[in-house]
Amino acid sequence: MRFLLYNIRYAAGIGKRFHLPVPYSGYFKRTNGNLRQIVDFVKLVNPDLIGLLEVDSGSYRSEKSNQAEAIAREIEHYHVYQSKYPTDSVAQKVPLVNKQGNAFLTNQDIKSHRFRYFREGVKRLVIELDLEDFAVFLVHLSLKFRHRQYQLQDLHMMVESVEKPVIVAGDFNVFWGDRELQLFLAATGLQNANCRGEPSHPSRAPRRQLDYIFHSPEIRTKGFYLPQVKFSDHVPLICDFEVHTS
Repeated sequence: MRFLLYNIRYAAGIGKRFHLPVPYSGYFKRTNGNLRQIVDFVKLVNPDLIGLLEVDSGSYRSEKSNQAEAIAREIEHYHVYQSKYPTDSVAQKVPLVNKQGNAFLTNQDIKSHRFRYFREGVKRLVIELDLEDFAVFLVHLSLKFRHRQYQLQDLHMMVESVEKPVIVAGDFNVFWGDRELQLFLAATGLQNANCRGEPSHPSRAPRRQLDYIFHSPEIRTKGFYLPQVKFSDHVPLICDFEVHTS
């Protein structure tokens, strides 16, 4: 099975155009042209399971289209999308921001899914997807170190409550490096699919590992790749794996 993890930055792109006429103005521009490139890339990769971070669910910049739904339709996958912010968050009252979320896409049968939220931070969403032989969690952790540590504690409890093999993937924003994750990995027993520690950000010249795919020992990695494409400020992660169940 092939898993693609990709922070697509709302398909806003990168480069000089993203920062014109003012820095970061690309977040407010129409994105469908760049989304087309992302769709073509996803088709080329041909994944069975996709975790998408920073998805626009229908603001003016995506021309009222949910980007996850648009990609899923093109590749004939099921999709599950949810806003990054809880319903009681102030962010839900801010135009454009309230259309920002994360999503799973898959060609596998979905047994169930849950939207859970960390107790701390602004970005608190955890999407839990239950598939036939394993469960998978998708996260986008806080920019603040203290909040990330609290979120990792919550994530540990969520993982421990699952009785089948798990994959935990997402943008962990560990700006202090892998040492932020040591306690979490020791407590859960999860392994890093990126055993060589290849960096994923920024895509123009990757120098730090922010995006991770962790998995239970029962899940065996058969291949791991970071295609050096520049449709977002993150490079995608591709993991080929198989599940060994007793």
